[in-house]
Amino acid sequence: MEKKYTFHVSGMHCKACVLMTESELQDVPEVASAKTFLANNSVDVVGDFGEKTPEQIAEDLTVVLEKHGYKLSTEQVAHQKKWSDFKIAAPIALIFLALFIALQKLNIVNLVDTSSVSYGTAFLVGIVASLSTCMAVVGGLVLSMSATFAKEGDKVKPQILFHVGRLVGFFILGGVIGEIGSAFALSGRAAAILGLVIGLVMITLGLNLLDVFDFTKKLQPAMPKFLSQHAMGLSKLNHRLTPLAVGVATFFLPCGFTQSMQIYTLSTHSFFAGGLTMVTFAFGTLPVLALVSFSSFSIHKSSQASVFFKTAGLVVILFALFNIINSLVVAGIIPPVFNF
Repeated sequence: MEKKYTFHVSGMHCKACVLMTESELQDVPEVASAKTFLANNSVDVVGDFGEKTPEQIAEDLTVVLEKHGYKLSTEQVAHQKKWSDFKIAAPIALIFLALFIALQKLNIVNLVDTSSVSYGTAFLVGIVASLSTCMAVVGGLVLSMSATFAKEGDKVKPQILFHVGRLVGFFILGGVIGEIGSAFALSGRAAAILGLVIGLVMITLGLNLLDVFDFTKKLQPAMPKFLSQHAMGLSKLNHRLTPLAVGVATFFLPCGFTQSMQIYTLSTHSFFAGGLTMVTFAFGTLPVLALVSFSSFSIHKSSQASVFFKTAGLVVILFALFNIINSLVVAGIIPPVFNF
């Protein structure tokens, strides 16, 4: 007989975690449905587990989720915020800040000019995104798809098709967004407001990565859930073109970094510039996703994962503050602050 169980989930950070946990749990034969709640880090599971106790069910379902960094329990576990990690994370973030400023001076990236985000900047944002928790859902898609095709002994070709589909999809769909943006001529003030919105979104993402504030989890933007669910469902299909379709579908997954770049792409006002911005971002995510594809690499499993995510969070926040300050300068609210 089916019964409803509520479990607490540790390891959740953002809306991508909601999608990942629901998708993985619904693939378990005994589970009829699963609904995850980010607000209180819990999941309602409906299913027929026979005579198993809730504790035994939590242990069994944890086996399914632990590869993605999640763990279920019947009792709420106190969240360890690990403030001491900042002793290591803060100095590393400052080193990255110095590196970014050096790249700015060399005109390789454009960190402080929201009216013209360079392709170098898009690439760097892609790198940070690929190492973030909200990108874990893409890694989960890759692992799920790999398992499907590995049963038939085909390991390499599906992975290549996935990455090709992702790059081509990001270029075409980014181009579509850029073309849509061409219908709206943004004034200087409107461009500044757009840059301010992007900066605020990035700060939210950075705060999520710090994993010390709970309220920011609710603020992250995301594509409509039904689009993300369909994208996850594609990975379960066994067709030779499935990897290509899954690669394209990752454009619609709930990664705040992807959404922030999509918002910016509206301001490019052309198909080519929009497509090039999004494909450059996708190239930034490629190295880590390739590692996931061919080696099951996962930062979540590292003993230093908390330090790493806090470092990435601080870098993202600093980057966002640069853009917010510049947006205020462009809007004429404050005088110029940076001279590089």
